[in-house]
Amino acid sequence: MATLPNPLPTLAHDPSGRTLGLRLPPGRLIDTTDAGTWHEPLLWCAQQPASAGSWAALGGPAARAGLLPVLVEVSGSHGGPEEWELAPQLASYPGDHDAEEVLAEHWEECEPGDVTGGDSADWPGLAPAPSLTVDPAVAAARLADAFCDGSRPRFEEPRLALVPARRSADVPAAVGWCGPLDHDDDVARLCAVLRSWEDRFHIRVVALGFAVLTVSVAAPPVTLADAEALAAEHYAFCPDNFADRTLREYAKDLVGERAWTFWWD
Repeated sequence: MATLPNPLPTLAHDPSGRTLGLRLPPGRLIDTTDAGTWHEPLLWCAQQPASAGSWAALGGPAARAGLLPVLVEVSGSHGGPEEWELAPQLASYPGDHDAEEVLAEHWEECEPGDVTGGDSADWPGLAPAPSLTVDPAVAAARLADAFCDGSRPRFEEPRLALVPARRSADVPAAVGWCGPLDHDDDVARLCAVLRSWEDRFHIRVVALGFAVLTVSVAAPPVTLADAEALAAEHYAFCPDNFADRTLREYAKDLVGERAWTFWWD
């Protein structure tokens, strides 16, 4: 996957990050993959749980150094990123894929009759872009703080991590995340969708677990019709989210919603 030069090796000799213009808490570099040690670090991960305000304090300086923040879950049966069986060798480059083609392909594969109420349904196309209502960086920091202060209890022990990536949507591919492996064996294809959502809905990748992804949303849909169009994209992206819900039932929760969470079984 084509990437910018990786700043993380600098932290091996300068754990404080001062060379990169950062003031980092104690942390560790992770280069463990399902195929052994990767040739360079994939991410830096703090050793202590993240606290409210840490995302906002570190996010800007880290981005200027070529690193993007993401919260990672380290508790539970799957442990932290070093135990997730990361597979960067499987990830292509998100920019090589067309988001709508990826979604249309998965839409057909997932046989959407159950969620549309019919035997079959053609791919409806991409949802329209709503108006931006909050700064995307502010929306991301607010969601990160909600994870850190326990008001959003999805993660028991979130840690702040830094990933060498061009844009937030590319973070899963940059680390070789395999959470959606049973749905798509190249996470970069799904990152192409995240790029499209970044452009239209101003999402940011805020949190990753073993098979869970949460994004902040700075421009959510404001009408049920637009939310239904978006729900079709969510279904193609992550059908496991739907359980027994129809697109319309799912869409009701998307109106004005500033955080989207996806999990793959």
